[in-house]
Amino acid sequence: MHAVGTALDALRRVAAEVPDLVVLDLGLPDLDGSDALRMLRGITDVPIIIATARDDEQSVVKLLRAGADDYMVKPFTGAHLDARITSVLRRVGRASRAEQPVVLSVGGLRVDLGERSAQLDGESLALTRKEFDLLAYLAARPGRVVSRRELLEEVWRQPSVGEDQTIDVHLYWLRRKMGESAAKPRYLRTVRGVGFRLVAPD
Repeated sequence: MHAVGTALDALRRVAAEVPDLVVLDLGLPDLDGSDALRMLRGITDVPIIIATARDDEQSVVKLLRAGADDYMVKPFTGAHLDARITSVLRRVGRASRAEQPVVLSVGGLRVDLGERSAQLDGESLALTRKEFDLLAYLAARPGRVVSRRELLEEVWRQPSVGEDQTIDVHLYWLRRKMGESAAKPRYLRTVRGVGFRLVAPD
C-alpha cells in the first residue's frame, strides 16, 4: 500500500506502477478531486473508491458517472474501508487468486471472469473494464431480460436517475467490437421499453 499527498503524485505513481485499487480523497491540495478522478480514469481502468465529505445524492451520482466504482463518506473507520476494498475487488474480479475462476459460455462467446477476458468465435475482444463488466453481467444471465435500472445499480453501482445514456454508449461500443449492431443484433438484443438480454445467435 502506498500513500501520496497530491493528485499529481498519484497520477505519476499510477502511470509508473498500476495498482490493484485506488482510494482517492477529494480533499487534495493541488487539484479538485473530481478533476483528479477524470485524469486517473484517462490513464487506468483500476477500481477507484472515493473518500468524500460530500454526502448529497447529486454529488455522489456525479462522481459515479465520472468513473468512481464506490464511495465512502468521511469520517469512516479502517475496518469499514477494508470491507469496501474487499467488496470492490471481488466485484471486479481482482479478489484472492485462490478463488476458482468462472468461465461463462453463450454460443461462440466465452467470458473468463477470473482472467477478465472475453473471446468471440476464438478471437479475443479488446474490452474496457466497464464493457467487460456489462458483458459478463449479461452473459451470466443468458436469455433473461435485464432492465436499465438493474444494470445501473449492479454494474455501475449508481442509482437510476432519469434517462441515462451511459448504458447506450457502452452497448454501442460493445456491439461494434462483437461485430454487430442494434439494427442487426446477434448476441445483444434490445427489448424496447424493458431492457436488454444476451442470447446465442439462431
